[in-house]
Amino acid sequence: MKRLILCLCACLAGPAADAMEVRQFDDPAKEERYETLIKDLRCLVCQNQSLAESDAELAKDLRTEVYDIIQSGKSSEEAVRFLTDRYGDFVLYRPPFKSVTLLLWLGPFLLLAGGAVFLWKQAKRRADPVRQEEALSAEERRRLQQLKDRFQG
Repeated sequence: MKRLILCLCACLAGPAADAMEVRQFDDPAKEERYETLIKDLRCLVCQNQSLAESDAELAKDLRTEVYDIIQSGKSSEEAVRFLTDRYGDFVLYRPPFKSVTLLLWLGPFLLLAGGAVFLWKQAKRRADPVRQEEALSAEERRRLQQLKDRFQG
């Protein structure tokens, strides 16, 4: 019975052990840079998770790539440059401000400004009753006055 329980535990622990990646670093500074990088880089499969959070195969491969770059003595900037050259700025949670990402950075502000102008014009139009009456022709104003007189008198 003990062997059966032990066997079941080993079978169930197998997949969990595969999911955990143990990385050995020769320098604590390299480990810190690695941890920072995989938290700041986006998983291209999950898109809303960092490389550190994702269990996707591509995320595992990218973590290994970042690990190899850091272990080879290259800087964090070189690791980021390698990944952006290969996958584009989408791999970054905070893409740089440049012509290609201009709409990404300014888009929310432009939408907000456009919405504010639209609401301002709508409010101004509703607050101006003279302008609404001017939109009616002379015949329509006469008929409107007749209706008002009929219901009031």
